Amino acid sequence: MNTSPSDSTRLGIALLRVSLGTMWISHALLKLLVFSLPGTAAYFSSIGFPGWLAYPVFAAEIAGGAALVLGVYARQVALGLVPIMAVAAWVHAPNGWVHTSAGGGWEYPAFLIAASLALWLLGDGAAAVRRSTRFTWTPALDLR
Repeated sequence: MNTSPSDSTRLGIALLRVSLGTMWISHALLKLLVFSLPGTAAYFSSIGFPGWLAYPVFAAEIAGGAALVLGVYARQVALGLVPIMAVAAWVHAPNGWVHTSAGGGWEYPAFLIAASLALWLLGDGAAAVRRSTRFTWTPALDLR
């Protein structure tokens, strides 16, 4: 039995990986170019987080996004970014569903979490610079 993904599957995963990386980069650049890093730090402080956390969060988002675009250990990077967006979803949850609402909603962070988890489960896809270790999971219940 051949368990290797087809070429179209590998290309689809690569498309997910590059798109997801682009979204992580844009999320980081929003902090830098729109709100500014000192402004983001002030926002973090206003919601009860240490302001200095804005800087490593920005660095993780920009570096993680670049790693995803290039395909550098994409599975591990995608999983590693999930806690950042989980906190963002939690912070924005009281604002409602739509991220364009006042204060931003939680659907955008929730989608980035889902897409990151999907990439973690699927693998690196085509044209990855540094491949992740293969993930194998045998569910107790076959859902096919």
